[in-house]
Amino acid sequence: MSNIITEKKYKFVIQPGKTKERLDTYLTKSLEQATRSRVQKLIKAECVSVNGKIAKSNYLINPNDIIEINIPVSPRPEKNEPENIPLDIIYEDEELLVINKPAGMVVHPSCGNYTGTLVNALLYHVNKLSHLRDESKAGIVHRLDKDTSGLLLIAKDEWTHNQLAKQFSAHTIEREYWALCWGLFKGKSGEVIGNIARSIKDRKIFTVSKDSGKHAHTFYEVLEEYDFLSLVKLNLKTGRTHQIRVHMSYINHPIFGDPTYGGRTIRVGTNITKIKQTTENLLKIINRQALHAKTLGFVHPKSKKFLRFDSELPKDIKTLIERVKSFSENQ
Repeated sequence: MSNIITEKKYKFVIQPGKTKERLDTYLTKSLEQATRSRVQKLIKAECVSVNGKIAKSNYLINPNDIIEINIPVSPRPEKNEPENIPLDIIYEDEELLVINKPAGMVVHPSCGNYTGTLVNALLYHVNKLSHLRDESKAGIVHRLDKDTSGLLLIAKDEWTHNQLAKQFSAHTIEREYWALCWGLFKGKSGEVIGNIARSIKDRKIFTVSKDSGKHAHTFYEVLEEYDFLSLVKLNLKTGRTHQIRVHMSYINHPIFGDPTYGGRTIRVGTNITKIKQTTENLLKIINRQALHAKTLGFVHPKSKKFLRFDSELPKDIKTLIERVKSFSENQ
């Protein structure tokens, strides 16, 4: 659904003894044929990271900093273009929308994904969107990973956006996810508390850390158990990047199909031909994490009424459940 643009990648490691200097100034001198204006556009487009984190132009570089740049071969469009991409609109009024995002759709344009995003679709279907953050994230109050499906809240104006953002910050938004996880849990419910930080080994992924990162808190409840998978309901107290995926992997119940956090590694029945074959067949059904943002509840900023929306599981997760349930019943 997104147009992945070929990129040139650069990496700089700041040597000890280097004096502090603005990031955009340093890159203007370090990249061939680069102008400061071009460098600033790359930084604004989130194409530049320092130590694995998206950086700003005025960041002052330090010794041992690792600067990575992904430069699209094709230039970023001057503005985000409306695209006639179908949207599953669950609810809409003058202030906001609730969208059921399909798996595979990137939420907003960023480096390497400038078209085919939810924002491009919204610009076509909606007359106005908030620009509280910036134009590339028009209307976006919160995000879902590209390959996580489910409900998203969209703001049409800045006041609504700000009021909804306050609810997210206060952790009063109701967010319920359903996932198929590897293995059978020891208890029917529980919680995972652990800081989420970028992995030292791979800055593109996250891990649970005792020494760094941001506080993260996830509640889970087992809804159904099958032979080697569990259908689990998850609620977020905090909302960190990849939180559910990282926390479930941390307690050795990674989300089935998750290519990043161990969900595509067969964890049971590797020595039993029938179970091994079944799990291999199940993995062919889904090429993503079996995770769906099923329920979303919030107080409408204008009416002050509490609104709650629920969405059906997508076809791929439904099929997985049917197949693994059938296998368990026939054992």
